[in-house]
Amino acid sequence: MVSYFLDTYALIEIIKGNSHYKNISSEKLYTSLFNLYELYYALLRDHNEEIAKKYFFQFKDLLLPIKDSYVFSASSFKLKDKKLNMSYADCLGYCMALGNNLKFVTGDKAFKNIAEVVYLK
Repeated sequence: MVSYFLDTYALIEIIKGNSHYKNISSEKLYTSLFNLYELYYALLRDHNEEIAKKYFFQFKDLLLPIKDSYVFSASSFKLKDKKLNMSYADCLGYCMALGNNLKFVTGDKAFKNIAEVVYLK
């Protein structure tokens, strides 16, 4: 069975009911506190506090702990490919996914051709 790490884009698409995300929704899923923070902010901005908190707590059980090594590798990864303009949260999430043998799920074009990425729009 494949397990997945969801970036903020993926979390939002799952909330929207995007059919491209249906196959992974029933698998073992993970995310980071930074992605959950981005999700909460986006939902608070676009909807309201009630909806933002609803999904924050719905996805909170998916959190992986952030190790120092992930911060170090994410920073190096972001610097190496800085022309792709990847977010800090996505670089951290990608390195967390690799460190836990997970596929990184995103709709961010910057990650489209990178190993261990499941690119879904």
